Amino acid sequence: MNNRKKYQVLDGTTLKIIAMISMVFDHVGDMFFPDVMWLRMIGRLAMPIFSFFIAEGVAHTRDRKKYLCRIGIFALISEIPFDLAFEGRVGFAHQNIMLSFFLAVLALMLFDRIQGGKDQEGKHTPIWRTALGVFAVAAIAVLSLLLRADYTVFAVIAVFLFYVLRQKHPLIRTGVGIAFLALTRTMGYYCATGFSFIPLALYNGKKGKGLKWLFYVFYPGHLLLLAAIKHMST
Repeated sequence: MNNRKKYQVLDGTTLKIIAMISMVFDHVGDMFFPDVMWLRMIGRLAMPIFSFFIAEGVAHTRDRKKYLCRIGIFALISEIPFDLAFEGRVGFAHQNIMLSFFLAVLALMLFDRIQGGKDQEGKHTPIWRTALGVFAVAAIAVLSLLLRADYTVFAVIAVFLFYVLRQKHPLIRTGVGIAFLALTRTMGYYCATGFSFIPLALYNGKKGKGLKWLFYVFYPGHLLLLAAIKHMST
């Protein structure tokens, strides 16, 4: 255990910065260099890390309703930059990842409510409650598909796995969540999702330096910047 802790050198802030950098590589590759696969492969680190920390946010936030509203607000803010970046116009063909995370948080809140509340860890839960909770999560996942949110059901289920396995060994929790994302997305470069296991395995459980608002603002901000560059280059 001590040897493992010795290598756990990355806090939450550092991991989120890694995810942000990875996301930029992914979006630059998608928008400007679609045939350069190494850019998309680097980009595969972002989704598991962000999904992991959405689950962590639900588990540790003092006010889940405010957390849900904050993600929802930034889902709305991000939609126009997202559309301009990837579609070149505002539309409803594909919605941004913040909407997916909003739905994932909503799913976890419903799951815990059905289970009997968020403080039920370690207590016996009737099997019917667990089954009904899983059904609620599945229903929200289907809704994400109908809304055409980014990563659709994969985002909701990945966050759910990271959340429900939080009491398991960290490597098991991380491995299951990442394996789900890596194995259910079948395009060639998605195999690189597995490399996200390395930075998450180095997570020391510490929050790190604030920068909370940076992580929210960065997503629509970098999309708007990339959309402007794309517009000027055409």
